[in-house]
Amino acid sequence: MLPVFLLTAIAIAAADVTRVALPGGGLPEREPAAVGMSAERLSTIDRVVRRGVDAGGYPGAAVVVGRKGFTVWSRGFGTLDWSAKARVTAQESLYDLASLTKVVATTTAIMVLFDRGQIDLDAPVSRYLPDFQGGLRDKVTVRHLLTHRAGLPAGRELWRIAKTPAEARAAVLASAVKCTPGACYEYSDLGADLLGFVAESVSGQRLDTFLESAVYSKLGMQDTYFRVPMADVSRTAPTEIAPPRGYPLRGEVHDENAFALGGVAGHAGLFSSAADLSVFAQMLINGGSYNGVRIISDTTVALFTRRAAGHRALGWDTCDGGAGCGQFMTERAFGHTGFTGTSLWIDPDRQMFVILLTNRVHAARARRPSKVIADVRNDLADAAVLAVMDDPEGVRAMPASFRADVAQDWNRPLRSSRTASAAARRRAAAAKRAAAARKKTSSAKKPAASGSKTVKASAKQAPAKSSAKSSASKPRSAGKSTPKATAKK
Repeated sequence: MLPVFLLTAIAIAAADVTRVALPGGGLPEREPAAVGMSAERLSTIDRVVRRGVDAGGYPGAAVVVGRKGFTVWSRGFGTLDWSAKARVTAQESLYDLASLTKVVATTTAIMVLFDRGQIDLDAPVSRYLPDFQGGLRDKVTVRHLLTHRAGLPAGRELWRIAKTPAEARAAVLASAVKCTPGACYEYSDLGADLLGFVAESVSGQRLDTFLESAVYSKLGMQDTYFRVPMADVSRTAPTEIAPPRGYPLRGEVHDENAFALGGVAGHAGLFSSAADLSVFAQMLINGGSYNGVRIISDTTVALFTRRAAGHRALGWDTCDGGAGCGQFMTERAFGHTGFTGTSLWIDPDRQMFVILLTNRVHAARARRPSKVIADVRNDLADAAVLAVMDDPEGVRAMPASFRADVAQDWNRPLRSSRTASAAARRRAAAAKRAAAARKKTSSAKKPAASGSKTVKASAKQAPAKSSAKSSASKPRSAGKSTPKATAKK
């Protein structure tokens, strides 16, 4: 009998696909000067993002900066993986959005249903999910879920305790509330999953199906979906080997719990391109409409993107959360990040957005890939804002250097991807030699003098194996002591 995780993978791959994605899309392009921006200053973005590639933080990245309804900077950097074969493009390359799913999918679904009068933000969640009740669960409202103040834990290892998506769903609904709802804050994947269940219950459709009909198809976002069609896997950036699957992931959700839920989850699972996300961002800047199509009312957009509790808006984060929006965005800026190395920030006062998509979890070669992506996110946001030349707050001077220019705590010298690949091969070869030497030492029966010499040689090479192991395991340990509790960091 096939393992449960493999059966789930087969089911996801065989799922009905309502459309075949067509590459392209995005906003029309304009020269930066036409929308009050400096092309020279925007070019700083290229240096910042490339340094992240050269440092081994990610093999490639897609970046789009837009303002006043137009794309002003659209670039692909590096490659989809470390093979240097498939180049990244902002138009066609697809990325696993991770926790950007919470806003581009789940929060948006709740916004649409709220706008239709079908959801009351202050109603108990049990009104929409009868199985979520008892004890403190009865006091949890939809608003609590949106602001991560429901008292729920960061997450549960659904992939360990559930054998089917139905069992995973039941485990989410059975999650214990740890403190009085509204009285404590904890960033929670479980809360986002419950919001996804609420959207499904109210709409009568699966989350991905509802979003496709109510949002994505209307905006022409043909490269945005939970389950990547087989024809588009080749242009999708791979992530890593994640438990319990044991094989490289490409076009399949990276997050273990989203996979356990069948690939469609409120907290993760969405894939998209930078071009598609630019249309989504512009829709929000426009107050909920794009190209003459109304998706959400302007009052609902304003309500959900306004700071509601602490640094959180409803579903969205704000710059006070320190989540990679730099230091120059305005008070009303909102956005989110994703664990795989993604981010979307929108500054409505400047009518601009900044999108960064990477797969920093894909065999990162920097020792601190989470620090690399954090610095690059902030530098990217700052470079974009500093390029605005008609800013009411005044034009700021460009700094002599950005974080990426002076970062010494990435823990490795900046080098080209080719050099990094050679170094990785040398480490792997050294580790293999060390393992062979230890095996030979333990099995061979030789005189003490000879054995001593062999052990000494093995010991000299052992550090190379330790270093390789540390480098390989680091991406999974960075910011992930609990399931995605710190994914946005």
